Amino acid sequence: MVILGAGPAGLTLGNLLHAHGIDCVVLERSDRAALGARARAGFLAANTVRTLERHGLADGLRRHGRPHGVCEFRTDGGRFRLDYGSLGRRELHTVYPQQDLVADLLTHYLDAGGRISFGTEALAVHDADGVRPVVAARDAHGRPTRWQARYVAGCDGRHGAARRSLPPTALRHHRDHGVSWLGLLAEAPPSLDAVGYATHRSGFAGHMARTPEVTRYYLQCERGTPADAWTDEQVWDRLDLRMRAADHGPLRRGRILRRTVVDLSSDVVEPLRHGSLLLAGDAASLISPSAAKGANLAVLEAELLAEALVGDLAHGDATALERYSRRCLAHIWRAQEFSCWMIRLLHAAPGTDGESFFHESLRRSRLDSLCTSRAHQDWFAENYVGV
Repeated sequence: MVILGAGPAGLTLGNLLHAHGIDCVVLERSDRAALGARARAGFLAANTVRTLERHGLADGLRRHGRPHGVCEFRTDGGRFRLDYGSLGRRELHTVYPQQDLVADLLTHYLDAGGRISFGTEALAVHDADGVRPVVAARDAHGRPTRWQARYVAGCDGRHGAARRSLPPTALRHHRDHGVSWLGLLAEAPPSLDAVGYATHRSGFAGHMARTPEVTRYYLQCERGTPADAWTDEQVWDRLDLRMRAADHGPLRRGRILRRTVVDLSSDVVEPLRHGSLLLAGDAASLISPSAAKGANLAVLEAELLAEALVGDLAHGDATALERYSRRCLAHIWRAQEFSCWMIRLLHAAPGTDGESFFHESLRRSRLDSLCTSRAHQDWFAENYVGV
């Protein structure tokens, strides 16, 4: 078994297969230090935590993760808080930076004797319609290498070799939401005890705790805005304005550690199996960060794929493998729907024409309903935490 990519999907899959005695190797183009420095998502769903616990992979997040169950919306009509942990299925998130989860999964995999080839860039997957697909790759010294196995799991993202090697029959569903965010990692303690979502005439702003010393912020920006377009002071001034710090309390400022511009888009491949090539994680679907679903989908898909591969390789039963794509896509489309709903909730339509006014009126109505309707709040809570 060859696994492309050492993110949450690839490493979860590697750990589960190795635990069942399935010989596998993970190919990762980065070195170990760079792999541990990828600051991404930080909110793990209850189902993700249960999955990791079930397979003995949750020691780190249980020691250092923090339960979280409140979000706060700030609008021109005031602010309201949702204790979503007591609504719907009464499930919480666990705040645990993705790079820490990846480090835990990698350590567990290597300590158990798992194989990983760092600095190895997969270039293409050949003969996926046969029973011995080949991965053409380049090692850390630029030399060509080949890896052959019964199956290849593409967990290497939307621009990786697995996606590039899909046959013409593969369907790709793509949607550009026309919204861009400046993602910020600030060396500053959280300013709220909640996830903060602020709607403002100048654009959206978001606040998400990562650790007691580091906070993730988002600022909506014009498409094409460079990540360094604003000074740190200008960034904080915009955050103050949109988060309405003058009304609700100052933000705790600090050095901006990292900036990334994110163009919000959705991307889904169907099916997720093409002969001996199977997709999981961001290679299967890309989802906007508006609802913290990416890493959670990756872990869920990795567990389903591991179950399917163990059934086939260890027990000669391909039933779960045949159902893998259909099962995952049901979860993926549900997550995509909620993510799109969140995007519409948090962002005004561009322009000042009648259509934009109509969109804005609907958005205000959604926010009012979320503030006042228990049924709407229960629906939000179930979909916000669920995958």
